[in-house]
Amino acid sequence: MRYQIAAFADEADAKISGQIEAMRAEQISLLEIRGVDGKSVADLTVPEAKALRARLADEGIAVWSVGSPYGKSEITEAFGSRLDEFRHGIELAQALGASHIRLFSFYLPHGEAPELFRDEVLERLSRFCEAAKGSGIVLCHENEKGIYGDIAPRCAEIHRALPELRAVFDPANFIQSGQPTLPAWELLSPYVEYMHIKDALSDGSVVPAGCGEGHLPELLEWYQGKVLTLEPHLAVFEGLQSLEQEGARSDVPTYRYASNREAFAAAAAALRKLLGESA
Repeated sequence: MRYQIAAFADEADAKISGQIEAMRAEQISLLEIRGVDGKSVADLTVPEAKALRARLADEGIAVWSVGSPYGKSEITEAFGSRLDEFRHGIELAQALGASHIRLFSFYLPHGEAPELFRDEVLERLSRFCEAAKGSGIVLCHENEKGIYGDIAPRCAEIHRALPELRAVFDPANFIQSGQPTLPAWELLSPYVEYMHIKDALSDGSVVPAGCGEGHLPELLEWYQGKVLTLEPHLAVFEGLQSLEQEGARSDVPTYRYASNREAFAAAAAALRKLLGESA
């Protein structure tokens, strides 16, 4: 195959044993690790991360990226403790054998102009980049609704200012932020390290890849990277509410499945169909 497929397997099962089963059933060998037995990967200790890496390796699974929560905090909060958490995250990524960390560019106060916070956002992200120097870990900013880098022009600002910070391109998140994906790709493609495979309709509802308005067939034709991370969001999975800003709507109900495992399998099938059509 042209691509390697990774997955947020916590959408299939909160327990790591269930994640392993789901990945093996879908023949996915790369994990973008986010939730581990009901808690955030960021809450692991380094010894726990090392033990988890060994357990996954025994199952033929490697951690591709740490799907961290770093930068999913209010820009008005004090930053010192967040930077300490990030430094711990670098240690965790190394212990897990991950080559990448996914992060964000901070929640902004409601109703205030994003431009007011540009300098502070870039300063904090630059501190993340400085902390990661020499670690061998590639930092990747994901566009996410409600943060500074929710639309393509502000994402481009970030990457132009911090070229060492690469991009995770998430089509559904752009749609949910009112940003069409094709012009976003035109602007951001030089910075894209990898893609999250998630699609949505204009009302924000998440749908299987290729069934929404993300233009995934075109994006997959143009994408020059090697890894695609499956992030279904097709059913409300345990822990979803903790990943979003308070009051945010989890736009996941349009396609309903009997279980998270079934939704995960449906998302994997939709992606494989797209890859076959775009080959």
